[in-house]
Amino acid sequence: QVQLVESGGGLVQAGGSLRLSCAASGDLFAVNDMAWYRQTPGKQRELVAMIGSGGNPMIADFVKARFTISRDNAENAVYLQMDSLKPEDTAVYSCYARIRLTAWMGASDYWGRGTQVTVSS
Repeated sequence: QVQLVESGGGLVQAGGSLRLSCAASGDLFAVNDMAWYRQTPGKQRELVAMIGSGGNPMIADFVKARFTISRDNAENAVYLQMDSLKPEDTAVYSCYARIRLTAWMGASDYWGRGTQVTVSS
């Protein structure tokens, strides 16, 4: 069974940095787009950054110049480097991936369980 396993969340002071990691494990054929979303209580989940299998990263305007997304296709992993963190970045960050289990199947959406990022002022 394919799973997305996240790590790297935690508590950090404003201005600090964190690096989130997410790796797809299990028997799979290919990983297409990978992304990070975040959600705070009472708000809709929002896309933070996305990257395709060939690169082409997209960063949301509200974190541009502070966050960087990258991936390691050999490890089926995606990373989110978060610098100059602000209290408003506090949220549960979830990993997302479009994954093909076999060569003859289309891609399906997979989500990680989420990791808490808390930025103190």
